[in-house]
Amino acid sequence: MPGEKESGSEKTADDALAFMRAVAEKNGWRLNPDPEHQKGLAEGFAKNYNRYGFFQCPCRDSWGDRERDADISCPCAYCVADQAQYGHCYCGAYFTPAFYATGKPARSIPERRPPGLFP
Repeated sequence: MPGEKESGSEKTADDALAFMRAVAEKNGWRLNPDPEHQKGLAEGFAKNYNRYGFFQCPCRDSWGDRERDADISCPCAYCVADQAQYGHCYCGAYFTPAFYATGKPARSIPERRPPGLFP
C-alpha cells in the first residue's frame, strides 16, 4: 500500500551510505566527494527506506509505492543518461570517474522524469 513500509529492518544513514558505496562500486562510479552532500543524501535515503521500504531517491517527490516509483529507486532510471550528459546524476550522489577527476562539484541539472510520473 502506498506510503507504508514493507517488511524489513530499519536503516540508518550509515546503512544508506554503505548502499550508496556498493552501488557506486558495482557500476564503476564514484561517490560525490563532499562529505556533507553524502551525509544529507544518506539521511534522505534512510528516511525513505524506513518510510517506504526501499531506497527511493531523496531528491524527488514519491508516490511511496515501489511499483509506481520504480524509475526513481536508486540508482534511478535516469542516472546513466544524466552522467553521460552532465558527469553526475540528478541528486549528485554518483559521478563518472572522468567528472570526479575534474574536482568540480555537482551542479543542478534538469529533471528527466516525465511530468506524468510525478505524484
